[in-house]
Amino acid sequence: MNDTNTTSFGFRDVPREEKQGLVRGVFDRSARRYDLMNDVMSLGIHRVWKDITITRARPKPGERLIDVAGGTGDLARAFIERSKRPGEKPATAIVADINEEMLRAGIKRGKADGIEWTVANAECLPFDDGSADCVMIGFGIRNVTERMQALREMHRVLRPGGRFLCLEFSRPVTRAIANIYDLWSFKAIPELGALIAKDRDSYQYLVESIRRFPHQEAFAAELREAGFGEVRVTNLSGGIAALHTGWRV
Repeated sequence: MNDTNTTSFGFRDVPREEKQGLVRGVFDRSARRYDLMNDVMSLGIHRVWKDITITRARPKPGERLIDVAGGTGDLARAFIERSKRPGEKPATAIVADINEEMLRAGIKRGKADGIEWTVANAECLPFDDGSADCVMIGFGIRNVTERMQALREMHRVLRPGGRFLCLEFSRPVTRAIANIYDLWSFKAIPELGALIAKDRDSYQYLVESIRRFPHQEAFAAELREAGFGEVRVTNLSGGIAALHTGWRV
């Protein structure tokens, strides 16, 4: 089996056609405790990262967001809330996720005006060309099998002049931060997954998938190859996460 036939699933290489099902299994198992585990794994800092992302997105009344791999809808809810202006129609959002269990968990959190929930594959989005003012993906791109295809799809559905934001775990910028992060990731997070979510394996995969994801500048190069212009990178918490932004020009 050659490299073109395999892709990473954590530290393992698996046949490309198997990854989607394996990832779906991870999120089927973790959906019920997903939001709680995000708080535990990041010590709550993921909420700050998401707030920074929404601030950089600059939501405006009447805009349309497509939140790819949107899961339980944190970013979509915040985008709509931040767009509100007296007397004007707020933004709307589509939360698109391949995993139906994640969407169910988001819906169970309560009614969210202006959000449409759609089961969709990031590699083949069921939306018209240029139909979104903003496209986001938060902590989802590393789980995609054909990453470049997904990036091109997100570029396609973005209108000319529209903005793209990708929030993802990344590479710490100093050895000291990396050492602490590795200790927390490999020693604590899988055990917390076993204790809280009763699922050690899924959280072991999530930790490993972060290490297999390209570093900040390599991913920025992929965005440019997919067609995005004015690509910028902002390191968060010393590079533990990174916010990549771009535009459809």
